[in-house]
Amino acid sequence: MVQLGLIFVNAAVWIGAPTALFRPYIGLLIYVSLAIIQPTSMWYWIPLGGPLTIAMEHGSRIVAIAMIVGWISQGMGNWNFGRGRRVVLMLLGFMGWGLVSTVYGYDSEPGWRFLDAMSKIVLPFMVGMTLMNSSARLKQLAWVIALSQGYVAYELNVSYYSGYNRIVTVGFGGMDNNFVAVAMVTGAALAFFLGLNERRIPAQILAFLACILQVHAVMFSFSRGGMLGLICTTVFAFFLVPKKPKHYVIFLLIIMLGFRLAGPEVRQRFSSVFVDPEERDRSASSRVEFWGYCWITMKEHPIFGVGPNYWPTYVGRFRPAGVTAHSLWMETGAEMGFPGLALLLGFYGLCSLALWPLARRRIRTHDPWIPDAACMTISALAGFAVAASFVTISGLELSYYITMLGAGALKLSSDRKMIPDPISSEPLLETATER
Repeated sequence: MVQLGLIFVNAAVWIGAPTALFRPYIGLLIYVSLAIIQPTSMWYWIPLGGPLTIAMEHGSRIVAIAMIVGWISQGMGNWNFGRGRRVVLMLLGFMGWGLVSTVYGYDSEPGWRFLDAMSKIVLPFMVGMTLMNSSARLKQLAWVIALSQGYVAYELNVSYYSGYNRIVTVGFGGMDNNFVAVAMVTGAALAFFLGLNERRIPAQILAFLACILQVHAVMFSFSRGGMLGLICTTVFAFFLVPKKPKHYVIFLLIIMLGFRLAGPEVRQRFSSVFVDPEERDRSASSRVEFWGYCWITMKEHPIFGVGPNYWPTYVGRFRPAGVTAHSLWMETGAEMGFPGLALLLGFYGLCSLALWPLARRRIRTHDPWIPDAACMTISALAGFAVAASFVTISGLELSYYITMLGAGALKLSSDRKMIPDPISSEPLLETATER
């Protein structure tokens, strides 16, 4: 597996980077895959420093540079985002407000680190949105996300069945068990709808396998927030599943399998969410306590907050420093004020709201796969929103890429001259929607 890993990463980088100079969207797909798999974490036992590990250490940067050069040289795509423009503006506004909050915050150094991390998300997001011109590209992005996240889940499952619960012990890619659970909840929803709407049996099996592996990873992560997010995803999926018997049968089988995978330890830990405050364990009680500190901070610094990434230091005013708020939304409000929180909520929320009519098939579109993309995005973001309420995970790139998928679907649903999907045999219909 070590050799295969090295071969994969080196092929992806050294073949993908030159290709990205001429086909930047291919570079984007490779960049997304490497961001999810995180080679240095996936194959952590490989010693770094040799010529064969350059791709592992610096592959994302190499591909990103080639992608941006190719994107610029080819005219930077189409900037008419249609119905997706509000989502794009919210993301740009969020990063812009991060800059303002950095300037007016307590300490600019953590803020600059935040902006550096966000630039690695926003630039690929903009490249993807400007180059999104067909449902074929939507499918490519969805499959890259599903297969990459599914592979991570596969490796974590292999480790678990080998007797080493890597998620709980050391996490993955710098993320602890709660972070990993949020990523798995988000990816499982996408893989489920990808399989549900796939016509090719082998591809359908592959997508459902990726979904099941991620669901099981949530179970043995022992993350209560992740389990709540999984339940929320399931509820939204039920309302979005096409009203056909075979789809309900598949949905029911996934639910039954989920109950089967949840062993006694998982059920016992999850049930502690609903006990009385006096009976809560220390972890659950501390979350409520820190959310209260965030609310106090938001009222004291409502506009600019205390500055991006500064909360772990500022919390020393209430408790020993170095602890996160265990909530993406509360910590964002404390660090960037109500405007920053509103922009981040708007980024995810406006995307989901705009996709809802598409997902419910109330709007006629060029291609039947666009509503499918809407379903997987809404379900994934619903689970993410709930799970992220219990984890500070602002740097999770997966949620931004899934939102890019949804925003891309919104853009294509607005375009009367969408490039046909060469894979689909169905003719594309002119949209009957209002702009």
